[in-house]
Amino acid sequence: MEIRPIFSALMRNKTAPLLIAAQVALTLAIVCNAVYIIQDRLATAARPSGADEANVAEVRLYPFRQIADIRGMQMRDLEAIRSIPGVVSAAWTNQVPLGRSGWNIGGLSTSAEQTNSQIAAGQYFSGESMVETFGLTLVEGRDFLPEEVVESNPQVDRNSPEVAIITQALARELWPDEDSVLGKTLFLGTGGADGNSVQIVGVVERLQTPWATTNADAEYSLILPLRLLDPFTRYSVRTEPGRQAQVMAEVEKKLLSLGNDRVLLSNRTLSEIRDIRYAGEKLMAGLLIAVTAFLLMITASGIVGMASLWVNQRRKQIGVRRAIGARKSDILRYFLVENVLITTGGILAGVVLALALNNFLVTELEIPRLPVAYLGMTMAVMWALGLLAVLGPAWRAAAVPPAIATRTA
Repeated sequence: MEIRPIFSALMRNKTAPLLIAAQVALTLAIVCNAVYIIQDRLATAARPSGADEANVAEVRLYPFRQIADIRGMQMRDLEAIRSIPGVVSAAWTNQVPLGRSGWNIGGLSTSAEQTNSQIAAGQYFSGESMVETFGLTLVEGRDFLPEEVVESNPQVDRNSPEVAIITQALARELWPDEDSVLGKTLFLGTGGADGNSVQIVGVVERLQTPWATTNADAEYSLILPLRLLDPFTRYSVRTEPGRQAQVMAEVEKKLLSLGNDRVLLSNRTLSEIRDIRYAGEKLMAGLLIAVTAFLLMITASGIVGMASLWVNQRRKQIGVRRAIGARKSDILRYFLVENVLITTGGILAGVVLALALNNFLVTELEIPRLPVAYLGMTMAVMWALGLLAVLGPAWRAAAVPPAIATRTA
């Protein structure tokens, strides 16, 4: 089939084809970036935290009277929790992954001479085993020994431990060329000869920070064997599979029965904490899915409406062509090729718009660059959408008998 006659016909009535092409271009630009953002947000929300989320929960209590023996209170609480059937492990912890608030430490460095490091990490500490309580996976080294645990009362002293466990992501950031980091010295805070330092005794596969940012530093975490004598208490509890709800209800009841000097702040699972942390990402993905579906529907409706209008305007032309020997397949092919020309023009313009929009989003929202695969996928969808949308009107046009078409034109 000759393309030139079809192209010439389009040029004689440019308004409708240009409107369809513009709609295709705008839809491609928005849909392409929207699909990428949806995938990026859902992938972010699905990242594993490193903890046994299905079986770990936290309970938080706050005192409204002065606690005379904070250490004794922590020990009694832990003993009571561990006595409950179904409890696998329990620990006082300063924070939990995905919790959105907690402790952070910056200026991590591998040399005493390095004082301007920008590397920061989430700082977890406990007097018990976080590896066991969170269900972390040790990939190198060991857990802390009882004698390595240091106690510190923030009102009196600033005792610091001498050993630490870090995540694989933090190990790769600090020592990118090392196969093993066991025994390495990590300088904390501002670094320098006068700064605190710890020796690495273990590496866990992953442990997300409480903030779980969208960047690689979401897994920059270190664990210290430090028992903080703070009246505010947060206990992380790992339960047997399938018994979490029952066990945590009993934990809450037992802790409140130990004294009347504390109030319960929260009793929630890591799964609930994850849902809260990523509620924004899931909401954005849902809204973008709705916008994408709406745009595709509007674009398809526009193509169908315009194709139907063209068919009605050219019924006589179709009848004449049928009368002189054109087959149904010829008429059908004519409208399909015409649609491909219009859609292709819109797609080419849409690619330029999509790249420009992505460049704006990269600058303003700091999302990654749009992969070429997303452009190719969206282009294929727009071509398919255009062909499917025009197929019905084109088929009806091809089915019009020549006598009827010429008589009613």
